[in-house]
Amino acid sequence: MQKLLIFFLLLTFCLTSCEDPIYTPKPRGYPKIDFPEKSYTTFNEADCNFKFEVPTYAVIQQDSNFFDEKPLHPCWYDLDIPSLNSRIYLSYAVPGEGKTFDELRADAFELANKHNVRASYIDEFPVKTPNNVEGMVFDFEGPAATPFQFFLTDSTHTHFLRGSLYANTRVRPDSIAPVYDFLKADIMHLINTFGWE
Repeated sequence: MQKLLIFFLLLTFCLTSCEDPIYTPKPRGYPKIDFPEKSYTTFNEADCNFKFEVPTYAVIQQDSNFFDEKPLHPCWYDLDIPSLNSRIYLSYAVPGEGKTFDELRADAFELANKHNVRASYIDEFPVKTPNNVEGMVFDFEGPAATPFQFFLTDSTHTHFLRGSLYANTRVRPDSIAPVYDFLKADIMHLINTFGWE
């Protein structure tokens, strides 16, 4: 009888141990992002006839190359944010020197519309500040290469500044959204503190 009991126990053990294990997929995880503390300093470069507040964690670099040529104006700057692997490109133009205001404005809309292929939605809204600054903001949703672009001008259209935000990584809207939201707030601060000289 004891041999029969041992036989049944071994048989039960063998039959239950042959089942395939059930795996539960783990949710997709993303690395934790440590955002820098918000603080700003004044952008006041000699080549530019405007000022605004720039994040202190941004590295200001003058853009000296435009498709293997010199930029159209010396006031082309990049705001590199190495801690968030992102960059804000700023290019300044004087309407009438090469292109009219209407051509510069059309270029800004055309560059924004190029992202329609990948963007699921583009929110365009005008901006106007008490500092005599007006323009347009393009806020993209979906896997577009840039989530945010803008242009600024004055009421007489004698100045034109275009800006765009890019990340130095593959665009995955769900994982990079917190970084974009953080930097969009900085860009809106830039716009609201912007002033022509």
